[in-house]
Amino acid sequence: MQEPWQKAAIEKQKAFKRLLEKGDRNKMLRALPELHEQAFSKIDCLSCANCCKHYSPRFKQPDIKRIAKRLHLKEGELIQRYLKLDNEGDFVVHHSPCPFLGENNACSIYEDRPSDCRRYPYTDEDVLLKRKTLTLKNATICPAVFQVLEALEKIG
Repeated sequence: MQEPWQKAAIEKQKAFKRLLEKGDRNKMLRALPELHEQAFSKIDCLSCANCCKHYSPRFKQPDIKRIAKRLHLKEGELIQRYLKLDNEGDFVVHHSPCPFLGENNACSIYEDRPSDCRRYPYTDEDVLLKRKTLTLKNATICPAVFQVLEALEKIG
């Protein structure tokens, strides 16, 4: 079932794309830290977990090494059990939801999660403005991205 913000995010894809392409980049960059804080003061990731349910981070070699150690597995065993190579040559989870997502939407490897998970949804980074395709996709997955883009529209 689609949430109202997801429906709005889909409907606003063209407007958000235009904002990311033509908005005042410097003004938007300066606003990101505060907008990020505002969004996450209202959003509880544990009540959502859309990112973990519908998306896979990239597992880079340091992530694989750290997670394998935590799970007392050999790196190859971790890869065989949980990961696959995507069409860009990155390791991602075999399927969604993430195998490390618990029933309570908490991550069982939170302290050792991949760097992509630590940084997601990039609402306080220039990635939000640089990687337009990723940001537009994330706006339909993460309510924080949607909120930040809506706020950027007012200043961008």
